[in-house]
Amino acid sequence: MSSAAALALAAAPSCMLRAQQIPVVEETLPNGFRLLLVERRGEPRVAGGWVARVGSANERPGITGIAHLFEHMMFKGTPTLGTTDAKKDLEIIAEQERVRDEMRAEESKMRAALRRGEIGEITSPEAKTPRMKELEGRFNELIRQQREIIVKSEFDRVYTTAGASGMNAFTSEDMTAYFISVPANKLELWMWMESERLLRPVFREFYSERDVVFEERRMRTESTPTGKFAEQFNALFWDAHPYHWPVIGWPSDIPAISKKQADDFYALYYQPQNITLILVGDFKAAEAKEMAVRYFGRIPKGSQPPPEVITQEIPSLGEKRYAAEAETNPQVEVYWRTVGFGHRDGYALEVLQQLLLGRTGRLYKGLVVGREVATETYAQQDSRKWAGAFSIGAEVKDGHTPAEVEDAIHAEIARLGSEEVPAEELQKVKNNFAAAEYRKLSSNMPILFQLIFNEGLGDWREVNTAGAKIQAVTAADVKRVVGQYFTKENRATAVYTRKPGTGSDAEDPDFVGLTPEQKPAARQIASSIQAMKDVAALKDQVAKMEAALQSADPKRLPLQKFVLKKVRDRLAELEKR
Repeated sequence: MSSAAALALAAAPSCMLRAQQIPVVEETLPNGFRLLLVERRGEPRVAGGWVARVGSANERPGITGIAHLFEHMMFKGTPTLGTTDAKKDLEIIAEQERVRDEMRAEESKMRAALRRGEIGEITSPEAKTPRMKELEGRFNELIRQQREIIVKSEFDRVYTTAGASGMNAFTSEDMTAYFISVPANKLELWMWMESERLLRPVFREFYSERDVVFEERRMRTESTPTGKFAEQFNALFWDAHPYHWPVIGWPSDIPAISKKQADDFYALYYQPQNITLILVGDFKAAEAKEMAVRYFGRIPKGSQPPPEVITQEIPSLGEKRYAAEAETNPQVEVYWRTVGFGHRDGYALEVLQQLLLGRTGRLYKGLVVGREVATETYAQQDSRKWAGAFSIGAEVKDGHTPAEVEDAIHAEIARLGSEEVPAEELQKVKNNFAAAEYRKLSSNMPILFQLIFNEGLGDWREVNTAGAKIQAVTAADVKRVVGQYFTKENRATAVYTRKPGTGSDAEDPDFVGLTPEQKPAARQIASSIQAMKDVAALKDQVAKMEAALQSADPKRLPLQKFVLKKVRDRLAELEKR
């Protein structure tokens, strides 16, 4: 490389880094809410959101999944949104709780019978006591009465009517976030709507929504080719840490969560000092702060700070292995425990991820192009709030074995641990980092998401400071973290082989035309579609996908046709019943 080229290569990231600083105005309201404001002119809209610093890691055995359940419940409305008769609504909710208390007493008797071996599955109709059946009838009648006065999806309707879009939320191990884009002249509506659901939430339809979450778990985890196995592998990987259980919760916990437990959880973790409000878009910071004080200032400060996660992961003393037969092509996944958000070694691990990732990365070049033992590869450094993990995976190519793929992965890691990455390869990764960070500033919503994620994990300032730390990573840093974290004792390996009798892709004519990279996604999508039961939703999907085919990317067209066929097949199957 010429000296001029090298100089240009080194200079590019610093220019990008100077340009990508997000001008955040930070304020703290008297009751504890943190407020992050980013003024951006040009588009008359505002991306608004808020993040509660609570996720599945803040749960405990018995109520796993409760943080995710709250993501659903926070859309149920307030005394003025979601019902035509607020007084009767609250009376029905109170009576539902009285009946549920009696039902929990019967469930306790049923669990005791299960331990004695007198009944099988506690959820089966035969396991229910006569009193339980009677109480279920009473509860279903209360649900019927409540449905007569409920206004479905009113929260969403009010926003949509005002021109808002993209309302959604997510829950992770460490945070729960809510977000939407509103016209700039509807910022005060956002202030009222969001403060109202924090000040006066009504958790109506609590138990039916709990059932919805349980069904979501079944579709996303239990009905996918590797979902239930990945969940067990995760539980094997973490010993002591609350990351041990899934975000969506264990199947025995979700149906047992009570509204009283939910109310207590809300009071502890949804208090002002545990929430950050974030606005990005066309507004004046001073006016936005004034509105925030007027609306969110009504919410009382919490009486006690939410507890931190105290339990730390214990050192692993030996390699862990997990082997399972699944309805999927053979795959290998290897996990190593690493570091959490903000740790100084995290930046070198981020660089390592990029060295391994993608078509130009070392994994693809080594396993797919070089040794030809895999059809696809991936790598990820997952820096969560309290701890982290680095994962590498690959799909085994026909005619080869998982053992060959596993050996090839370890060979690539060993090379990184024994030889420093060449300067040009390292600089290319850094340039890609800088360019990617720069592209995230394209519009309001990507900036909002960056602030949500960084604030939820610990410090929003990382959006402005992480880039320089990435650029400071040296080849010696990469070599050091490989040697420190990628040890045999610190790793867990999962090997998935095809379940006998499930056939192969070649036996399914629908897979013809799909690339090796598309097939894993196709298998997961097909499994999810097969679990769907809503005929109306399937018909809507068919209409949308038929329209989308007219302007489809030719490279993605085979996958889109595959999905459309599977939806049509499932629809025909349901309509025959």
